[in-house]
Amino acid sequence: MENYDQILFAPSDVAMMLATRLKDIRKRKKITQRRLAARSNVSYASLCRFEQTGLISLESFIKLSMELGVVDEIKDLFARPVYTNIDEVINDRH
Repeated sequence: MENYDQILFAPSDVAMMLATRLKDIRKRKKITQRRLAARSNVSYASLCRFEQTGLISLESFIKLSMELGVVDEIKDLFARPVYTNIDEVINDRH
């Protein structure tokens, strides 16, 4: 059976959710876009585009996350397997 929660979101929707979350963290820490860009070695233009559109390279996303202190959440992203059926559980043991 498919996970219908995943069907409700387009990739661009998920990207914007991530952008919004990082933007909220940046604002909560009272860091300006220019300061975050400089400290993370991500261009100011890339950071602005990311916060507006959700578009950014994975490497730049990781750099921003590191500077904001949330990189552990990314490192743990696929640490635990998610099974959708018993066959996946069985296949994982081999």
